[in-house]
Amino acid sequence: MYEEISISVEQASDAKVLIISVAARLAGMHPQTLRQYDRLGLVQPGRAGGGGRRYSERDVALLREVQRLSQEDGVNLAGVKRIIGLEQLVGDLQHRVAELEQELQAAYDRVARLEAMSPYSGRDLVRQETQSTALVVWRPRRSPDR
Repeated sequence: MYEEISISVEQASDAKVLIISVAARLAGMHPQTLRQYDRLGLVQPGRAGGGGRRYSERDVALLREVQRLSQEDGVNLAGVKRIIGLEQLVGDLQHRVAELEQELQAAYDRVARLEAMSPYSGRDLVRQETQSTALVVWRPRRSPDR
């Protein structure tokens, strides 16, 4: 009768479901402040069908951070925007580094499996014959006009 829905915690915190008055109350701000932050590009809420702003839990946390930076640390809104952008970039880069580390580990694991399957496992991959003491003499070819 009921359909089971499974969402992650991250998806839930990114769901744009809070109307501006609720988001403003949760962030401890006036709704007009949220509109101003939206115009400045500090927080990008989603939009409902009628054009109303919709905020996520993550947006509310970001609004609190904007308020903290501007009021407690004395950073102007342009500086806040720059800080937020750099923090997002750092997060993206950390995520990419983690992905690359996983890919590298997977490559190391594949190499180890291939080496274990090799008949030369534990030895040089190229067989070395016993050293020869043969002497090879090279003589240049004579041109036909000589």
